[in-house]
Amino acid sequence: MTRFLPIFLFTSLTLATACSDGPALSGKIHLKAGSEWKPMVYLLDPGSWGAVAKNFSGTLLDSAAIAADGSFSFGKMPAVNGPVLLELTIQRKDQKLFPNRLEDENPAVANYMPFIWEPGKNLNVSADADAFQKTFTIENPDPENAAMLQLRDLRLSAFQQFLSENAPDTHTVEGLMNHEEALKAYQSRLMEFAEEDDLLLPALTAIRWVSPEADYERVPEFIVAQAEKWQARFPDHPWVQQLAAAADRSKLLVLIGDTIPDYPMPMHAGDTIPLRKMLAARLTILDLWASWCAPCRKENRNYLVPLWDKYHDQGFQIIGYALDAGRGAWTSAIQKDGADRWLHASDLNGDDSPFFRTLRISTIPANFLLDANGKVVAKNLHGEELVEWVEEWMKN
Repeated sequence: MTRFLPIFLFTSLTLATACSDGPALSGKIHLKAGSEWKPMVYLLDPGSWGAVAKNFSGTLLDSAAIAADGSFSFGKMPAVNGPVLLELTIQRKDQKLFPNRLEDENPAVANYMPFIWEPGKNLNVSADADAFQKTFTIENPDPENAAMLQLRDLRLSAFQQFLSENAPDTHTVEGLMNHEEALKAYQSRLMEFAEEDDLLLPALTAIRWVSPEADYERVPEFIVAQAEKWQARFPDHPWVQQLAAAADRSKLLVLIGDTIPDYPMPMHAGDTIPLRKMLAARLTILDLWASWCAPCRKENRNYLVPLWDKYHDQGFQIIGYALDAGRGAWTSAIQKDGADRWLHASDLNGDDSPFFRTLRISTIPANFLLDANGKVVAKNLHGEELVEWVEEWMKN
């Protein structure tokens, strides 16, 4: 049977004495002798979906001293009428001013944990200060908090995999591409959790952890699908409305299934041609690159040239658009890479590209794979993944 978290509407939270027996939130935090952590624990209200897991964003609701035996308790909790996501955090002794500082670069040593509380429930938690999020436990967790702990474990595992697969040197072409692939794999595991989970607040936390910077340029289809999923179930929930605003299609990169804008392409030859007029009969790769982009140059030489040579006579086209500012470097890169086989365009405005603004994109290398009508059938495939996809498409 599918379970859903009840709708809970709120604007700002105030504290009230818990009505149930015993403290509403209590537990133990292990502080080793000479610990760098303050003997205090802080209760934060993110206040909005975009502030979940965001540094310096949560509002301090209350604080509690950690006793010599590690125990603490909060007698007052938010005056709410349903489930609410809160954050529990500790701070280093040298952190004088900000109880809402969240250390999150490495989840294994993150100093906070999001959890779900609702009136009438008593939570008993524990954690080791030196690995607060990693060791955070809840005694007899309800399904929502069990999902939060499951998400935490999944994120820790995914991050360890990211570290093992990520190249330490991102200054090389291979290192940059390896980093991109490792990040994609890390995000994919969190995205799968959100797609499969039927509990609102755990899913919303997973979406935030996919990109704490709220940069969904590489995964716009995911954020749109999540917004549609939760709008259908909880259209009045303010956090769902905030998610929907982040998933506004007019602000996101062109999606798979959309038709590529018919942008007037300033061609290398000097003329201007509407993009869709240049599409091939079966498949076109719109390749976004630059002469100074090392991974882009490697893609030209190692993957696009062989694909062009193999499939051009079968209704296959490549259209390159360069994020360059000078014609000389652009032309030289085309010739050196053997990319003069296919069509090229650029406004030669550098980073201030009107075509990039039209597509709502800011990151390269990037590509869109288009059918004969300009429909985006895939995008941002690179290396062997691109080759395999094109080969399968051209078979059909």
